[in-house]
Amino acid sequence: MATCTLGDLLDVVGGPALRLHTAPAGPGVPVTEAVLYDAHAPLPRLPGALLLAVGVPAAEAGPLVRAAAEAGLTGVVVRGVDGPVGEAEAHGVALLSVAEDAAWHQVHLLLASAIGARPAVASDTGLGDLFALADAIAAGVGGATAIEDPRQRILAYSTVPGQPVDEDRRQGILGLQVPASAENTEQYRRLFAADRPVRLPALSGSGLPRLAMPVRAGGETLGSVWVVDDGSLAPDAEDTLAQGASTAALLLLRARAARELARHRGTDLLRRLLDGTADAATAAQRLGVDGPARVAAFVLDSAASVPDAERTALRLLDVVRLQCEARYGRHACVLLDGVVYAVIPGPGERHKRLAEDIVGRAGQALRVPVRAALGEVAADAGGLADSRADADLVLRILDATRPVATVDEVRPRVTLLRLAEVMGERRELAAGAWRRVLAYDAEHGTEYARTLVCWFDAGCDMAGAAKLLAVHPNTCRYRLRQLQQHAGVDLDDPDERLVLWLQLRTLAGLSGATP
Repeated sequence: MATCTLGDLLDVVGGPALRLHTAPAGPGVPVTEAVLYDAHAPLPRLPGALLLAVGVPAAEAGPLVRAAAEAGLTGVVVRGVDGPVGEAEAHGVALLSVAEDAAWHQVHLLLASAIGARPAVASDTGLGDLFALADAIAAGVGGATAIEDPRQRILAYSTVPGQPVDEDRRQGILGLQVPASAENTEQYRRLFAADRPVRLPALSGSGLPRLAMPVRAGGETLGSVWVVDDGSLAPDAEDTLAQGASTAALLLLRARAARELARHRGTDLLRRLLDGTADAATAAQRLGVDGPARVAAFVLDSAASVPDAERTALRLLDVVRLQCEARYGRHACVLLDGVVYAVIPGPGERHKRLAEDIVGRAGQALRVPVRAALGEVAADAGGLADSRADADLVLRILDATRPVATVDEVRPRVTLLRLAEVMGERRELAAGAWRRVLAYDAEHGTEYARTLVCWFDAGCDMAGAAKLLAVHPNTCRYRLRQLQQHAGVDLDDPDERLVLWLQLRTLAGLSGATP
């Protein structure tokens, strides 16, 4: 199991909760535990530990920093921002801080939870520890035990032989969910209003009573622990259960920290994969991308008025992730510059239908129109950066009449858009007669450029061009003759016709459609 590093810790609890002021040894230095400073005891030699400067004002923590360095500690955490940065840098010790009003016991619990998450093992949910805890509580209390989350989902249960159980427990374990009922709802109301173990009656004639205890940390309810009470529980069952609930809180916090860190690392890895800066094979293995896949991009309609666009984009990320996970399980989604990208596995037959469904659901939930673009299906993860580039181009041509599209459906428009970018960047591709045509129109108030584009779009058919322009065919002929005379355009040269059409369509943005 890999050791937590300072960088891992900051990934989980960094920001307002924990600020880094200096890290002379870098973010890769190991962090093994968090310990509380005791002014009345010698400082222990704990290489890799973070020392919480309890009772020491930040401005007076210089001697403690020096002592921490001598003891081989990784860093010191002070309360307030005016800590001894210079001392920390001089002695090679990391200096971090928490808010002035932070409670040290809550800081200790938070850091211990994050350090214990062991972020390198992203798949470790901590459930194995919860099962072991359920067995320990069951053995100490003397009754079959179950640990639940706040939604009454069973996370772990004991397997101590010989302990009585009832049908409610059997059904709950089979479905990993407590059966819903009005009586259950009332019991949970009583339980979550208490701060000590609660004795609850049986819910049916054949059932057994329960001894239950809420699981909390820092005022937040994390779940509950339930013990089947057949009348033979240990005399100190309530105290044992209370201690077990405290341990459960720590394990649940560690599991949550591990999940959050795994998601953070997965997000960063996906971002680099879509940027083309990550090793595709490694990223595919860690993200669970196996075989063909494509990138779908979702964005809020730029024309809509969104009071808090950043928050709404995060809600869009949640909607996309939820819908993708409902269909594909573990899923790779990321929010980048206001765009939500999702890697959708499979050959692609149902991808557009999924995108349309997400756009509909997101539009209803967020009350903002949403657009979705799908890049080309890539054979493996190595092609996802190109698929993302396709999706970005498609996003630029979506509108209310076409809110969802795959790159294959709009390939001509996407190609012209890309050509416009390439031609605009190259001097030799942007030069030519098209500029003279536009300049003449601007100076004389004529419509030669649009006439020329309509003639090209009509396949060089005069009647077709006249219909697009809503003028007589003779007017078109006159304009084209004048164009050749005043702008020096040779319309008999097929190469010049092609280049003129491309430049006017892409660089000037003209088309034969009715304006």
